[in-house]
Amino acid sequence: MRLVADGATPIPRSVLVKDLTTDDGYAFEAARPLFLAAGDRIAFEDGGLVVVRAGGQRLSACGEWSTRCGPGSPARRDPKGTA
Repeated sequence: MRLVADGATPIPRSVLVKDLTTDDGYAFEAARPLFLAAGDRIAFEDGGLVVVRAGGQRLSACGEWSTRCGPGSPARRDPKGTA
């Protein structure tokens, strides 16, 4: 499911997520799965993920960033270590 993380676009339906991948090949890996309810809005702020609930409550999600493409990323590493 594609989610828009601009802080303004509400999520159309409830979803449980473990990680969120950006269009430029990075991923925010949550420390634990996040339940996002329909109407929540998400944004990447100050290097982290912020969830704004429909009622206005702001939550910061714990997690870390990783790369999903490009040299040296897990998706492109040679499993034998020869590349």
